[in-house]
Amino acid sequence: MATAALLVCALAACGVSSRAPGGGGYGGNFSGLPTAGGQGSEAGFQNWVQSFRPRAISAGVSPGVFDSAMAGAHFQPSIVALDGRQSEFSKPIWEYLDGAVGGSRIATGRQMSARHASTLSAIEARYGVPREIVLAIWGMESNFGANRGSTQIVPALATLAYDGRRGEFFAGELVAALRIIQAGDVDSSHMVGSWAGAMGHTQFMPSSFLSHAVDFNGDGRRDIWSNDPTDSLASTAAYLRQNGWRRGESWGTEVVLPQGFDFNQVGKSVTKSGGQWSAMGVRAVNGRAVPSGSILAPAGARGPAFLITENFRAILKYNASDSYALAVAYLADGIAGRPGIQGSWPRGDRTLSNSEKAEIQRLLMARGFDTGGVDGKLGSKSVDAVKAFQRSRGMVPDGYADSRLLGILRS
Repeated sequence: MATAALLVCALAACGVSSRAPGGGGYGGNFSGLPTAGGQGSEAGFQNWVQSFRPRAISAGVSPGVFDSAMAGAHFQPSIVALDGRQSEFSKPIWEYLDGAVGGSRIATGRQMSARHASTLSAIEARYGVPREIVLAIWGMESNFGANRGSTQIVPALATLAYDGRRGEFFAGELVAALRIIQAGDVDSSHMVGSWAGAMGHTQFMPSSFLSHAVDFNGDGRRDIWSNDPTDSLASTAAYLRQNGWRRGESWGTEVVLPQGFDFNQVGKSVTKSGGQWSAMGVRAVNGRAVPSGSILAPAGARGPAFLITENFRAILKYNASDSYALAVAYLADGIAGRPGIQGSWPRGDRTLSNSEKAEIQRLLMARGFDTGGVDGKLGSKSVDAVKAFQRSRGMVPDGYADSRLLGILRS
């Protein structure tokens, strides 16, 4: 999601982190409110609503809008349960990409490209974001509008803010949602989306909507909820443009790394010019010039490698998952008629559980390699720790954590 987008997949435990547009909450510090602490009730929720009212008003929400929007809000335990649910396993990147890019999604994307050709041309002309990228995000976020969600956003966000596990984040999103209603873009009854607050064809969180949504069709409302996807698609392009998308440049390309390549040079923190990469023996699979950027090898030395540009980083602002951004990139390439990933994934690798990932973090920490904590999520700090351990053992420092690494750490 636009940092709203991030949330849907992430919170649904689909193997990628939270996302697109938005994410961060709107203004203000909402700490100090009484919360449920996992023991919510309808009475407690209604007390929370009244204690939250002056804070929302101080953040710019009118008393009338607050009272009207919250009048029918009730505590929803099922949403609290969804927020607390986390799968013990997440998909390896190749399975995630198979699902995201495979099936009928490319064909549907091409159909939508033809159906909305004039709108997409106008969006591309204004924001410089290729239509296939916008279409790919639409496909990833809601299956081209088929799965936009039907949950009432205000009661859902209020429930999540009251519950307390991530209360401050959702309190900020609730204020943003109320301000959208106040602006007249939608009324509370038609403000629907996912249980986590993401809305519309491309799943904007309310805070992202306030920052990036546009009225592209000129009807006076930034309408991402109707069947017409125009404002949603344009808002997505505006989001990417405002987050660094460079007109006329690609997201990157798959590359072949030379024998004996120094994997210390792999990662988003290392950026080189195309000429520098070429001098190191890096070659683009498509035979074109190697662009400037950084190299990703999400499955380590035994999987494909990708050279990503600033435009890939713009997609990451929509959803901070490398898997998600690669899925968008290759779904876009498929819609545009370009070939898919050429390299082979290590499909025989066993998927590590979250508890096994946490064990890797604990064992690394015990050996003096800082993972930044033990949470079962192998983020950039954990990857750096894996690389440091691999270097200390004379292994290829590709940062890839698998069952073999776990076995070595256990021994």
